[in-house]
Amino acid sequence: MSKTFITIGTFDGVHRGHKKLFTLLKHEAKKLAFSPLALVFKIPPKNILNNNSEQSVLIDLKQKKELLQDIKTVYLDFNKIKNLSAESFFDLLIKKYKMGAIIVGKDFAFGKNRQGNIPFLRERCKQKNIQLFVIDFEEEDNSKISSSRLRTALKAGEIPAINKMLGRHFALEGKVIYGNQLGRKIGFPTANLDISSEQILPRGVFAVLVYTDGKKYKGICNIGLKPTVTINGLPTVEIFIFDFDKNIYGQILRAEFIQKIRDEKKFTGLGELTEQINTDCALSKKILLKF
Repeated sequence: MSKTFITIGTFDGVHRGHKKLFTLLKHEAKKLAFSPLALVFKIPPKNILNNNSEQSVLIDLKQKKELLQDIKTVYLDFNKIKNLSAESFFDLLIKKYKMGAIIVGKDFAFGKNRQGNIPFLRERCKQKNIQLFVIDFEEEDNSKISSSRLRTALKAGEIPAINKMLGRHFALEGKVIYGNQLGRKIGFPTANLDISSEQILPRGVFAVLVYTDGKKYKGICNIGLKPTVTINGLPTVEIFIFDFDKNIYGQILRAEFIQKIRDEKKFTGLGELTEQINTDCALSKKILLKF
């Protein structure tokens, strides 16, 4: 087995900083005649350490695998290695994964209590004749792009900023399931998505691009948190697709978020709700004109 050029992380969101790292990984691996390899944690280590995985990731595992499909990956169970010292984990990388080189960001740390920091890596790599590459952060608006920054922005509904940092549109994807069918009663039939409970959700009404049946459509997405519009205790993700009249229950639908229109509101009756939806649709169509 040839030596590998390794990177390690959760890579939540697979944002521009991660893409920069993967590009360098593949480029330098080719020059060294090593095999590029990404070791990816299935669940963010901090979720396991904090015993909390609910609504904490930018993308679910399915989306992550799709975004990383052009690079060889091994998905790690953090529970199995969380008690390893930095020294033991480093040795594991050499013995099990044939590490000949490693590339990480300058804030990278590993091993129990994160003792395997960059100075540790420099010393151990020098001892074992392993090449170490440490890359600078990717920035947006003079600030580091990070998964934690993206999570904060998503909760605030800052969709254009999120899309810039991701280098693509933030998206939710799931199977279309039955909801309370209130939208159908007022002339706005919506597709309700079954979304992973680990997925962080923005809140409010958004202009979205919708992909289903191999085609692209436009629409609005409402993510509601009121108990009366939840399914299985989770916020409801409802999408009204413009100029669309097909039965898509059970099919996979993808919504790409372009811009937030407004926060969620409580209405006095169906008449007020209908009027607001008409206003939302008009604004969404204007926002999506260039798409």
